[in-house]
Amino acid sequence: MGLVAEDGTKGLKMKRAEPTENGLMRIAAGSDEKSELTDALVAELEKRGHEVVAFGPVAGQEESDWPLVCGWVAEAVAAGEADEGIVCCWTGTGASIAANKVPGVRAALVNDAQTARGARIWNHANVLALSLRATPIPIMHEILDAWFNTSASEGEAQSAWNQQQIDRIRQLEEKYRHEDGGRA
Repeated sequence: MGLVAEDGTKGLKMKRAEPTENGLMRIAAGSDEKSELTDALVAELEKRGHEVVAFGPVAGQEESDWPLVCGWVAEAVAAGEADEGIVCCWTGTGASIAANKVPGVRAALVNDAQTARGARIWNHANVLALSLRATPIPIMHEILDAWFNTSASEGEAQSAWNQQQIDRIRQLEEKYRHEDGGRA
């Protein structure tokens, strides 16, 4: 993997899961702390047949600040090293803000299944942000069901109106991107 943290460590690939009928995806996952939720999240992703590329304490690394860990996850998604990402912090807000600083990432802070569906359809979200404090494990399962069962590449997500909205998001991203590749 090409992603290297400030301290020289890399995202650690966890064991590769067997493909399921839903298809295998590489999911980058990170949090600023390891918790019951992050343990359940990784276990559930693997159970569903996804390969998990973990960052920060979720990967057994020293505790890291949420902007760094969430940035690493977002960079993995933007670079194509992961198909999608999941980031967590205490509220989930900082995780989504940090991930959204990476061009090409559309992170959505989600607290229920309906919001997960909407984020996929209307925003083509490719990074899921969860609150460590406010996401019960049974709700996490519902969110993952909605997230993985809702396509951003068919149906309403591909309507002319929705595509116009996605194009406008891309235009905003381009407008505020510095010529040197940095962000505003």
